[in-house]
Amino acid sequence: MHTDIKSGDWIDRILPLGLRPYARLARLDRPIGWWLLLLPSWWAILLASGGVSTLGPEGAVDLCLFWIGAIVMRAAGCVINDLWDRDLDRHVARTAARPLASGAVSRARAFAFLGALLLCGAIILFQLSLLAILLGLLSLPLIVVYPLMKRWIWWPQIVLGLTFNFGALIGWAAATMSVGLPALLLYLGGVFWTLSYDTVYAHQDLEDDMTIGIKSSARWLGDPARAKKWVGAFMLCAWALIAFADQLAAPGVFSAFLMAPSAAHLFWQWRRWDPADHESSLRIFRSNRDFGLLVLPAMMI
Repeated sequence: MHTDIKSGDWIDRILPLGLRPYARLARLDRPIGWWLLLLPSWWAILLASGGVSTLGPEGAVDLCLFWIGAIVMRAAGCVINDLWDRDLDRHVARTAARPLASGAVSRARAFAFLGALLLCGAIILFQLSLLAILLGLLSLPLIVVYPLMKRWIWWPQIVLGLTFNFGALIGWAAATMSVGLPALLLYLGGVFWTLSYDTVYAHQDLEDDMTIGIKSSARWLGDPARAKKWVGAFMLCAWALIAFADQLAAPGVFSAFLMAPSAAHLFWQWRRWDPADHESSLRIFRSNRDFGLLVLPAMMI
């Protein structure tokens, strides 16, 4: 069965039996999610600060706070998602073994766990500037309603993109106490990036989603060749907007040169992705952490 829970991993080997369902509920066994949440904020903090050389101690603290915050808030988002989707998840092969869908964690305990995560997130958020705090609070409704979007609209990936890339705005505000045009371009570029990688990800559930009536960009696009063209267009828009933001904040040939490896990586993703192969979709989706890391040197230098 194609499932996103693998037995015998570090959670099974290291954690006590009672903690394992909560670790899986928080997706601690799959760090790709918090990487994708974290990287746009790191891009913004580094670019707004003028790079590593002028980052300073406060900027370094912000990078650490956003790292911890990304892990915590990604976990909170996963709990919210699974609370909304527990009945649907039982009918999807990839998600049937998730703790709420399988009954390993009750709704009451999931809500208590969510409360603890949100408290941790609030403590981290209130270490930032006032504008960053306000933007963080503004993102909360999106976190709550995103899981419902696949019931209502064909492109829930747009809402995920608007949600997942708020870190670009919050990070810029944390570094400068303002939101400049490069931050808006990073945010928009991140939205297109999410459209690309989450459309790839949605192809894993295409058959199950059709059976139970869940909407997604993968279903809307239909034909694999058409899907590949659209994903390629999303990748191009994402890279162009991120590179434009970089040039506005740090113009120069060297800065453009540092963005070239990330462009090559997106092209590799597009060439290697097979929409009809579940394993290919998962592998290409996970490789987006590498794209985000390849963008970092341009922002750092």
